[in-house]
Amino acid sequence: MKVLALNYGSSSIKFLVTETSPGHIDPKPLARGHIDDIGSPQSAIRFTRPQNSPLHENRTISDHSKGMRKIFELLGQCKELAPSSLDAVGHRFVHGGDALFNPVVVDQEVLSVLDAVSRLAPIHNPLALNGIRETRTLLGERVPMVCVFDTAFHRTMPPVASTYAIPHALATRHRMKRYGFHGIAHASLVQGYLDFVSPAHRQDRLILLHLGNGCSVTAVKGGQSVDTSMGFTSLEGLVMGTRSGDLDPAIVPYLAEKEGVSCAEVVEWLHHQSGLLGVSGKSADMRILFDAMNQEHDERAALAIELFCYRARKYVGAYLAALGGADAVIFGGGIGESSPDIRQRICTNMAWCGLHIDPARNQQAVRLAPGAAARISPSHATLPAYVVAADEETTIARQTADCLTQFRKRIRC
Repeated sequence: MKVLALNYGSSSIKFLVTETSPGHIDPKPLARGHIDDIGSPQSAIRFTRPQNSPLHENRTISDHSKGMRKIFELLGQCKELAPSSLDAVGHRFVHGGDALFNPVVVDQEVLSVLDAVSRLAPIHNPLALNGIRETRTLLGERVPMVCVFDTAFHRTMPPVASTYAIPHALATRHRMKRYGFHGIAHASLVQGYLDFVSPAHRQDRLILLHLGNGCSVTAVKGGQSVDTSMGFTSLEGLVMGTRSGDLDPAIVPYLAEKEGVSCAEVVEWLHHQSGLLGVSGKSADMRILFDAMNQEHDERAALAIELFCYRARKYVGAYLAALGGADAVIFGGGIGESSPDIRQRICTNMAWCGLHIDPARNQQAVRLAPGAAARISPSHATLPAYVVAADEETTIARQTADCLTQFRKRIRC
């Protein structure tokens, strides 16, 4: 089965075409790529195929719809990747609410549910819905599509971790609980770790840090999520690029009253004007903040970086308590994979639990291939640390193939 996996970010689209089959452990990648900085004057386009020179191009991609059309243009230039050869398309969705969590074949009812819960993931769900519509326009009705959900991985959280301490009747009526997000990425980090570590050294208590423009930490036991930093929406938890993470909920009505705006507008600020951008007043891009701190001695940029790392370190400590200790700490995501400095800062003063960083290994662990891993702690560390380059697109492709196979079996029955 030839599957196109699409992974929508707030300013990016990652894609993978793979030959896969249900239960296949190692799908064959045929092509992969990504478009970054969508909406900027110089969007970065990357496209690679095995045994072919990679394509690197910069041009204006003003929105995600034009990004989708560029992806199909690239695929159409290769006979074996032509859109007419695709058997299925898998789409990453951040939130399916309480009704949708397992992968599901797209139909009108599914689209209606996803549209209704978009307010719970206002940055990502609308982009993915638009991606489905754009893909349908480009491919027609022939090719089946599947939604794969970030929330699925966290369905194993026990009630003590997923329950909010609010009136039970309200929580039940409105299905309010901690859903958790970045589940596809976290599942990929677990798989990358298992592939890298020999079976004799595999352990079952993991702390996963997915650090990018969006950030989350997950505690894993026996391969299953038992707690995670994001909750009812993707706003809870760590300091992120433009999202505040944890804060006193009374801040929302207080700011609404003081600023003369609606609570909805304050929540919009917390999503789009807070986090690294809000604290620094300069940028949500960690690279720009490091330049400002080191070259301009910008104190607000330095505070934003320190706050980002401090909050992550607090969650590592909390999950050490929740798990009763850990067997590995794993970094992933755009920042987690590419910034040795951030990894070092997060692990500072953690020697008490056996967590150390080897400076040389840490510096070398950058630009890993998707799904690859590297150890960044010294050999003697009792709590080893790793970097894993998440491969969400392969996870999406696998789950898409499995979902379609099960769907067709049910139809035949």
